[in-house]
Amino acid sequence: MKRLIVVFLMILVVPTFASADIYIKSKTHTDPVSAAGQTQPAKDTVSEQWIGDGKVSVISATNTMILDLAKNIQYIVNHNSKTYVETTLPMDLASLLPSEMAGMIQGLKMTAAVTPANSKRTVGARSCDEYDVSLTMSILPLKIKVCATTDVPFDLKNYNEKVQSSLLKSQMIGLDEASLKELGKIEGFWIATDTTAETMGIKIHSSMEVAEISDKPAPAGVYSVPSGYTKQEKLSLQDLQTQ
Repeated sequence: MKRLIVVFLMILVVPTFASADIYIKSKTHTDPVSAAGQTQPAKDTVSEQWIGDGKVSVISATNTMILDLAKNIQYIVNHNSKTYVETTLPMDLASLLPSEMAGMIQGLKMTAAVTPANSKRTVGARSCDEYDVSLTMSILPLKIKVCATTDVPFDLKNYNEKVQSSLLKSQMIGLDEASLKELGKIEGFWIATDTTAETMGIKIHSSMEVAEISDKPAPAGVYSVPSGYTKQEKLSLQDLQTQ
């Protein structure tokens, strides 16, 4: 049970995105995690995000998430096994999980509360406003300090209306419309976050900071599943553990 809780906490991310052909590079650090007598070491990862015309691609070392907003389709690609799953938006995670895990999240609801922190900081060269965010899903409460900036080279209004809601629903299990509206109180692009979670004796802390935002041509194939990858109906436990 504790191992499954760790999996859920480790894959719960809160990315946000922009508009046409924008490149975003983010760095994330996760502190060591101890559970059930075992310790997962600290982890540093880099992710790349490409935003094209109605398409979004989020790339890590082991996985890629692709959203085709025009077709209302999401792909989750696993590079280790060279497989992928395809689903309609908004994503129903329970339908993609192995049977031994799907029952744990069916019917779960996530609620969100946002409070302006009335403080500012600078990330890179960009000034941002801080917000305190509380996310609660059953026994998985998270506290997130969000730093949001309006100093970005894309149309924030267009981004908020056409992209952000789809991505939040895809990434946050059980997020309802009221909570989505609550998260809309955060004005700007999430350029840095500091996340803490504690449940059943498991403590997780991670921090994310955007290192680069630029406007440049996307590489060929960045918004599509690589050739030769095999479609599968559900994610495997191995897929989840490599998120």
